[in-house]
Amino acid sequence: MATPEHTDHPPTGEAEAIQRERTSPAELALLFLRLGFTAFGGPAAHIAMMRQEVVERRKWMSNERFVDLIGVANMIPGPSSTELAIYLGYLRAGWLGLLTAGVCFIGPAMLIVLALAWAYVTYGSLPQVAWLFYGIQPVVVAIIAQAIWNLGRTIFKSIWAGVLAVLLFALYLLGMNILLLLFGGTILFALLRLSYRRWRPTRQKPGSGLKSLFLAGTPALLRMRYAALTSLFVGLAPAIIPFSLLLLFLIFLKMGAIVYGSGYTLLAFLRADLVQGLHWLTDKQLLDAVSIGQFTPGPVFTTATFIGYVLGGWPGALLATLGIFLPSFLFIVLIHPVAARLRQKVWTAALLDGANIAALALMAGVLFQIGQHALIDLFTWLLALISLALLLRFKFNSAWLILAGAAFGLLRFWALRI
Repeated sequence: MATPEHTDHPPTGEAEAIQRERTSPAELALLFLRLGFTAFGGPAAHIAMMRQEVVERRKWMSNERFVDLIGVANMIPGPSSTELAIYLGYLRAGWLGLLTAGVCFIGPAMLIVLALAWAYVTYGSLPQVAWLFYGIQPVVVAIIAQAIWNLGRTIFKSIWAGVLAVLLFALYLLGMNILLLLFGGTILFALLRLSYRRWRPTRQKPGSGLKSLFLAGTPALLRMRYAALTSLFVGLAPAIIPFSLLLLFLIFLKMGAIVYGSGYTLLAFLRADLVQGLHWLTDKQLLDAVSIGQFTPGPVFTTATFIGYVLGGWPGALLATLGIFLPSFLFIVLIHPVAARLRQKVWTAALLDGANIAALALMAGVLFQIGQHALIDLFTWLLALISLALLLRFKFNSAWLILAGAAFGLLRFWALRI
């Protein structure tokens, strides 16, 4: 990772103010609207497309500066590629740029998902639609498995990381609260790493690492207490709590404020709150929602739009979308003044690594559970394995695989009717 200070593009101060004046909100709107309609393939693909536009084509910043922004986006909860878009808009045009880039990148996916959600609610009972998802869902399982594989190759740098992930995976399957697993796993790994560093000869003063960890961990624990309120409330009395737009908004606001890792980690929180806790959704509906999120361009977090519409119509879709994306806008504004200092802290790196390990374990747990609903016969198993092989070996665009899965599902439906 490059150092945050670059002479050609200072991150703060007068030079940044001059830099922001060089891009109009209209230009930002056109750029991120186009990306919002064409950015298939998940966060990695989104980031690659943004780099091509802002580094290679428009020369807004150096490649090193762009990588620094990715690092900042990865430090905070939420969809990393969406936060990168928001951050680019903020640097180029201030508050107006922040709102323009974020809304224009999220908006197209939200509108497409709304249309598909309407079709799902209106025609979802048709046999053709059921067979459509019969073919799509195994591909979604393969896409999640590929994400876990690729993340694992980066995250598992020691045997202890693997041991912790296996432990968290087992505890998740046993039904432990996912917030405790996420934050507990994060802090436990950071404590282990900093304790190990403490006993090695370093220039760091004895105990300073643990002190820093305490200072860092306290806000995390406070955030966990606040975020756990809805999950705890949901878990204690699921039968007493009817559907309400306010609770729907609060649940997605919580998720947008605490979900680390990637959009797939969101599945664990969705399943815990909406399937197991409130029983507002079934596992099949959740898997259908994830399939729609994969089928469309833009952030995977627009799964919230689909679920909101299924549960509460247009108001539910808008509130769920607002709730899950609002924290990303706020986090970018809050972290920008201190981003350079945070990137250099030992305890920050330890916490981020721990969060990634916990997020990966939760993703694996969700994959295991939804795989039981998606892989129901030889055909779905073959479709999932072939899709996984194509993703790993040839780097296929996931959108094309989703389309192929849908086509195979319809072909099987028509073949059985003959």
